[in-house]
Amino acid sequence: MALPLLPGNSFNRNVEKEKFHKSQHWGFCNNVRMLVSEDNPGIGGKGLPGQKMKPKYSDFPKGMGSTVPSWIAFDKQVLSFDAYLEDELPDKTQEKYRIRRYKILFYLEDDTIQVNEPEVKNSGLPQGTSIRRHRISLPPPDEDQFYTVYHFNINIDVVFYGRTFKIYDADTFTKNFLKKIGVKLNPPGRCPEDPYMKIRRETLDRMEPLRPYESYDTLKQFLEYDRKVLRFFCLWDDSASMFGDRRELILHYFLCDDTIEIKEVMPPCSGRDATSLFLRRKKLPKYGPPGVYQPGQITDRAVLNLYRGLTGRPADGYLLDKYKLGKVDPEFYKDSDLFIGTTINVWGRKVLLCDCDDFTKTYYKTKYGIENFTSISCKAPPPPKIERKFPPYNGFGSEEDSLRTCIGLVPTPHQRNFKKFMEKNSYGNISNILRFFAKLITHKRVERDRMFVISYFLSDDTISVFEPIERNSGFTGGMFLKRIRVKKPGQEVFKSELSEYIQAEDLYVGARVNVNGYLFHLLNADEYTLRYMEENSDQFPMSSIELVLQKLKEEQSKSRELKQVFRNADPMLTKRVDYNTFRDIMMTLTVGRLLEHEFITLARHYGVPEDTCPDMNILMAQAHKQLKKNTFENFERLIATCVYEDREKKKVLPTKDIRRLCKSFRLPLTDHLLGSILSGDVKMSGSGCHHLFL
Repeated sequence: MALPLLPGNSFNRNVEKEKFHKSQHWGFCNNVRMLVSEDNPGIGGKGLPGQKMKPKYSDFPKGMGSTVPSWIAFDKQVLSFDAYLEDELPDKTQEKYRIRRYKILFYLEDDTIQVNEPEVKNSGLPQGTSIRRHRISLPPPDEDQFYTVYHFNINIDVVFYGRTFKIYDADTFTKNFLKKIGVKLNPPGRCPEDPYMKIRRETLDRMEPLRPYESYDTLKQFLEYDRKVLRFFCLWDDSASMFGDRRELILHYFLCDDTIEIKEVMPPCSGRDATSLFLRRKKLPKYGPPGVYQPGQITDRAVLNLYRGLTGRPADGYLLDKYKLGKVDPEFYKDSDLFIGTTINVWGRKVLLCDCDDFTKTYYKTKYGIENFTSISCKAPPPPKIERKFPPYNGFGSEEDSLRTCIGLVPTPHQRNFKKFMEKNSYGNISNILRFFAKLITHKRVERDRMFVISYFLSDDTISVFEPIERNSGFTGGMFLKRIRVKKPGQEVFKSELSEYIQAEDLYVGARVNVNGYLFHLLNADEYTLRYMEENSDQFPMSSIELVLQKLKEEQSKSRELKQVFRNADPMLTKRVDYNTFRDIMMTLTVGRLLEHEFITLARHYGVPEDTCPDMNILMAQAHKQLKKNTFENFERLIATCVYEDREKKKVLPTKDIRRLCKSFRLPLTDHLLGSILSGDVKMSGSGCHHLFL
């Protein structure tokens, strides 16, 4: 099998034929198929020993292919063969020959050969380079030729300077190369064992050191893993024992010497003395505590006896236990035994590994291929919630004050909702009081016409009932119920839970409220109450116009009838009806499904707005009140400035100039009030301004 030509080795026989008239033939030169002539003898051609043969002429025609010499293509490519040599020893009695191993190196670039002998410890023979690199001639009678690549194979003998080398194997590159050039490889052989090395090994096996201990080399592990520590977050659950609890620990595993150190995480106010270490640094046995052993039992080697010679010394040597029958080999924890979720034995204490740091995760992922690092919570589960039971109310004081005596040893007063009190307390024009007009529901004919005003205070959810004084009614009137929280009816008096009280959501127009046994029917509410309930429609659903309209949509089938009823109620086509007519129509349409408060919400939403333009006298009174309240006294300068601004003496100034002057003098009036006054075309002359601001 021929090797392929190098890149560009295309040969054109029709180009410059006259330059190739010499005797030549196809052959292999440096393992490349090429033309071999007298000037280019090729591999194994004639030449001086050790001389590198280079072609005088290029192997390729000019202008065609590559001009790179073939020895450059095989530079640094060497065939390696394993061989041995039987070296006879006639003077030795123990062995008759020695087996010496060699490496035969064949350099493809120039067919040179080098023979090396690997070093063998304590062989007693000179080793190293046996034959330096040069071309070696064949044995007689072919001493005029040199070894080529075709002279080598496996399981053959080669003779170098009278010494027979037996080739028994080769490396992978050599086998592949020989197959490519068409050499049929023999099956690999086996190198026999050296008799001397066999005897020496048996002698060393019979020899034992005169020391009871053996040394172990741990320097490599120390240099590789020094200052590399694995860290695990652990938990020791000792809650099952008396006065025991859960303890959080940190385990450090030192990779340099396989020792373990454990520290305890002391929580604040734990009541335990702070200790630096839970377990000092040492190797941790898997089955500890191991128990009690006899002196000398824990050792690597056992000494059977001592012997003495003729010198009279106490002991000349030791007789050791070769088979180590009495040796105790405890197992210690390694890095392969530690992973999240396992429980290790720390001298009888079961410690659970819950988590680890990032370096530890990277180490286990790289070395062991572990990908799952799901952590386990070290925190103790919450204790079971104990239901606290309070004794029933005994009737003394309020329920809140009686409950405070059961909460602590020292009774404390009940703390009301101070935030709600500050937000809903009355201030200025905002009263935060819901007022309803109510009528007493009773079987007594005399009391049926009694009218009441029920006030609900949003700051503390209290209720007061007032009866207006009416002459010749037979009732004195006045305060019917002082301000107090009112319980809902139907509750047990002596119970452990707090009672429920009437809330703001329970009050609306049309509702019936039981106040300490008196039943009231709420007939109406004031303007502030209705507006407040509409602004907080999420709390008062009956004041939500969306919910009311949604209820009316359910009566959509009666829309044609409803339109006809409204046309009959409005013969003048004014598109307006009075309140009572509108109420009768809607109540009849919904057949009582629409409550009274919902109807009021609907009527207020579609009601015709009243003329809200305030009287000028009222505006002037409000302005005087604000000026007096803020003690504004700079009237003379303001009037003088107004007179100065009136350059044309018309005794009238534009609205924008008046507004600018009032702002420049910091007049304590709101923008709405000032705009309402200025929109009335007030004359700002001398007497007019004096009348306005005094």
